Amino acid sequence: MTPIHAKELRNGGKLLLTNGITSLEGASGGGLTPWAVIAGNETRDGIGLSAHATLVELRDYDYRSVGAAVGLFDRVELSIARQRFNTREIGALLGLGRDYAFEQDIVGAKVRVAGDLVYDRLPAIAVGAQYKHNRNGPVVRAIGAQHDSGVDYYASASKLLLGQSILASGTVRLTKANQMGILGYGGDKSDAYSVQFEGSLGWQVSRRMAVGAEYRSKPDKLSIAREDDWYDIFAVYAINRHLTATAAYTDLGSIATVKDQRGVLFSLQTAF
Repeated sequence: MTPIHAKELRNGGKLLLTNGITSLEGASGGGLTPWAVIAGNETRDGIGLSAHATLVELRDYDYRSVGAAVGLFDRVELSIARQRFNTREIGALLGLGRDYAFEQDIVGAKVRVAGDLVYDRLPAIAVGAQYKHNRNGPVVRAIGAQHDSGVDYYASASKLLLGQSILASGTVRLTKANQMGILGYGGDKSDAYSVQFEGSLGWQVSRRMAVGAEYRSKPDKLSIAREDDWYDIFAVYAINRHLTATAAYTDLGSIATVKDQRGVLFSLQTAF
């Protein structure tokens, strides 16, 4: 890994890639899971901003997400995201109509409570919450969901080992969400919170590029639609200090009764 230069510190910005990318739900971190990092390029003396656009093309569905986040003094993150999940031809088979789309709004907050990703011996540790509202309430209730809104709670620990150029992150999540909330919250199997684990492991190939893999365990609360754990293999490239591009191979398993939903993820993030 390229050593930290005095000029970078004087400019007051984070090291490249250490603010992560934007996860599917709008929090900064990896593509599938949040990390204990704060959005934007700010340090503890400033305010940062990031915005993202993400596309996931699966075998039978496609997913889009746009959103923005504010980072306050590299300590607090506030985020908002809009998700759109298009069922394409499967919507007609399910009786919803071709290209029927589930939409969801997510508002998140995260606080780094201890440690630091790079500069402390203690890993960065953060806690967060995400309020999610599904805009297709009657439909998700009809398929068995108990609620069209819910709150996820999570705690993350993340550390970048500079000498080895390796980043490791783990997250524990409390959730009732079916497919992140795309299919509502709770179900006929259970309406209780479930504890789920999410993890990321990355290798910084160069100052601008990192590769790695992620895992996210999932609850399974709807009899009508079995839910599988998620995986991805990703590559991230910092085009410059303000623009990051991500590509990943994703395996999301069974979604809305259809198995083997594998495909590609593309994401662009800008940060200041």
